[in-house]
Amino acid sequence: MTKIVECIPNFSVGTDSAVIEGLADIVRGTPGATLLDYSADASHNRSVFTYVGSPEAAAACAVALAKYAAEKIDLTKHVGEHPRMGAVDVIPFVPVKNMTMDEAVALSKEVAEKIATEAGIPVFLYEDSASKETRRNLATIRKGQFEGMAEKMQKDAWKPDFGADQPHPTAGVVAVGARMPLIAFNVNLSTSDVNIANNIAKIIRGSSGGFKAVKGIGIMLEDRNIAQVSMNMVNYEATPLYRVVEIIRMEAARYGVSVIGSELIGLAPAKALIDCAEYYLQIEDFDYDKQVLENHLL
Repeated sequence: MTKIVECIPNFSVGTDSAVIEGLADIVRGTPGATLLDYSADASHNRSVFTYVGSPEAAAACAVALAKYAAEKIDLTKHVGEHPRMGAVDVIPFVPVKNMTMDEAVALSKEVAEKIATEAGIPVFLYEDSASKETRRNLATIRKGQFEGMAEKMQKDAWKPDFGADQPHPTAGVVAVGARMPLIAFNVNLSTSDVNIANNIAKIIRGSSGGFKAVKGIGIMLEDRNIAQVSMNMVNYEATPLYRVVEIIRMEAARYGVSVIGSELIGLAPAKALIDCAEYYLQIEDFDYDKQVLENHLL
């Protein structure tokens, strides 16, 4: 049986089209890997790639991407709204077909060791691959960001899982791990006050008492002069997108602010979007398996 794994590496570059296209060319040129999507955001100064392939191809591609990022992206000169700790900031693997989570974890560890050795970037294992419970959460690992990582890594609790005990001088560190599907989803507000976005993010994210399946921060989109609630939805079935949107809408109203749009970064499972359609259209007795045409075709 053919095994398929998805990889969604995030890079700390959103404005240098030459570097972004160079990353894309690496994926395109890796036998057995297929580039599904990539996008860059200037305000975040970040790009997100999504590709699938055999475990062997996905691993080889991830290592090649990390080496290229270490060569081309200099975090000492990087400025952006999105928190970051590495040139390639995070490399998650998601089992897609004929592959168990345990196999994805093993693959992530193989890749992590090669990145540390061949690219010279220290690696922290996270999510299902985490070596300890305190490292499951990416935000916890990333705390301090690139600028604070050298000091952080001197503490016994924050020695990397692979590589040197200090960050790469210009490429920082990277988190590598296996996880279930995650949706990067942002909601834009009709205000330039980022404090409002921060207040709302605090209400909805699990770490501060909100939804356990939501990670969120408030950021400012300078190019549009609007504030945004930027989120990672780690379990769209436990906490669907529409529920978070409605809570954000309700909380924003307290400040006389409205939701003016949303943004999907990369790919999302079809069911996550169809669940929203079912909710907003108020479809009665809807059957996802039977009433979605593409399910029958696939």
